[in-house]
Amino acid sequence: MPDLAPYAGAAEAGANLLSGIVKRILPEKISELDAAKMNQEITMALIRGEFEPMIAQARINEQEAASDNIFVSGWRPFVGWVCGSALAWQFIGLPLSQFFIALFEIKMASLPVFDYAQLSPILLGMLGLGAMRSYEKVKAESTSAMRVGS
Repeated sequence: MPDLAPYAGAAEAGANLLSGIVKRILPEKISELDAAKMNQEITMALIRGEFEPMIAQARINEQEAASDNIFVSGWRPFVGWVCGSALAWQFIGLPLSQFFIALFEIKMASLPVFDYAQLSPILLGMLGLGAMRSYEKVKAESTSAMRVGS
């Protein structure tokens, strides 16, 4: 079961909203206990609907990572290396190259510049996944022992 703690505030706000709607639609036709049960069922249906795509994606990721085919399991490391290389060039290689070109007064065409605005969503998404894996390591959980959707 996914950790629902980050969504507790949203779930509580949604539950309060649903409770108000149920009370206005059916003011005296159902008991307080029945209204609470309906509210809980609707809230859980909303939460399940939100987490089902995430669980499905996690299952796909697990199958991709287990594949022996480099074109299936190797795309994430490839994207990581491309993003890391572009980031290193943009913030280390390019400024140092420009400094030395100016220092030695070298005449040459302009150096390539990567658009960090396009790179950052990919890189930050991958770093977010890396942070989750680091969190698992700190908690002494391994990916192979983790059951997706349980």
